[in-house]
Amino acid sequence: MRRREFIALIGGAMVWPVIGLAQPRSKPLIGFLGATTPAIWSSFIAAFIQRMRELGWIDGYNLAIGYRWAEGREDRYAELAADLVRSKVDVIVTGGTSAVLAAKQATSEIPIVFATAGDPIGTKLVASLSHPGGNVTGLSNQQTDLAGQRLELLHDVVPSIRHVALLGNVSSPNVVLEMNAVQVSAAKLGIEVIRLEIGKASEIDAAIESVSGRADALYVCTDPLMTVNQVRISTWAIRQRIPTIQAFRQYVESGALMSYGPNFQDLFRRSADFVDKILRGAKPGDLPVEQPVKFDLVINGTTAKALGLTIPESFLVRATEVIE
Repeated sequence: MRRREFIALIGGAMVWPVIGLAQPRSKPLIGFLGATTPAIWSSFIAAFIQRMRELGWIDGYNLAIGYRWAEGREDRYAELAADLVRSKVDVIVTGGTSAVLAAKQATSEIPIVFATAGDPIGTKLVASLSHPGGNVTGLSNQQTDLAGQRLELLHDVVPSIRHVALLGNVSSPNVVLEMNAVQVSAAKLGIEVIRLEIGKASEIDAAIESVSGRADALYVCTDPLMTVNQVRISTWAIRQRIPTIQAFRQYVESGALMSYGPNFQDLFRRSADFVDKILRGAKPGDLPVEQPVKFDLVINGTTAKALGLTIPESFLVRATEVIE
C-alpha cells in the first residue's frame, strides 16, 4: 500500500462507530490513541499493522482497529482515552509518556501497550521494567538515557558550541527529566544551557526568538507537541543558522541538522507482539518492558551545507542515513 493511500485510510478511521454494550462482538477491538497525526505516524502504524498480520491478526477480518488522534494537543488525551474506554476496547495502544499516563488514568482494567515512552519508571508508568504490574506495559525509547549522547554527537559535529538552547514542553514529565539530563551532560562539556520551557504551541515562537543571537545550537526535546510543530522550529533554526538535534528521523526530514535515537518504526512493530500476547491471554503486568534494539543517527546534508558546516567523514561513516 502506498503511503498516501495509507494516510487516507487511517485518516478516514479517525471517527469510528462506538460498539454498544448489547451488541455481540465477534472480533477483538484495538483502540489506538495517536499522540500526533495520521500523516506523522503513518509509517509507525504501517509497521504495527504489518506485524499484526504476521502474527495472524488482520484488521477487518479477525481484528478491528479504531483510531483517535490528539494532533499534539495534550489537553485532548484524557478525552480521547475516556472515549476508548467507553467503547469497551480490548487493548489500548499508544505512544508518548503523557498519552500513556492519560490512558492509565482512564482505566485500570483495560490492557495498555505503549509503543514508546521515555522513562517508564521515572514517570511512574510501571512499577519496574521486569515486572510492570497493573495494566500497562510496552517499550521504552530511553529518551532520558540518550540525552547526553545526543548533545555529545552535536558537539562532535560543531565543537565550537558554547551556548545551547534547550527547548522542551514541560507539561510532559518525561521532557523535564530529559532537560535535566541534557544539563548534566552540558556541564561536562563546558556548554551553557538556556532552558526554553513551554507548555503549548502558541509559546514556541516567542521562546525560540528569545535566544536569537545568544545560542550556538538548539536541542529539541521530543514530544508530540514539538513533533507537530517541527517544520516551524527547523525553519527558524536554519534562518538563524543554528544547528539542531532531536530524537528521531522525522525532524531531520523537516530540516533539522541531525537526530539520534531508537528506530520508532521498529518500536511500533514490536508493540504488536505485546498486543498479540495479551489477546491470547497474557496479563500486561506480567510482560516485561523492553528496550530499543535499533538506533538511528540521521544527518541532513542539505541543512549542513546551508549552515556552512562540513561534516567529518569519520562522522558520516557512523550515520545510519544522510538525507540530501
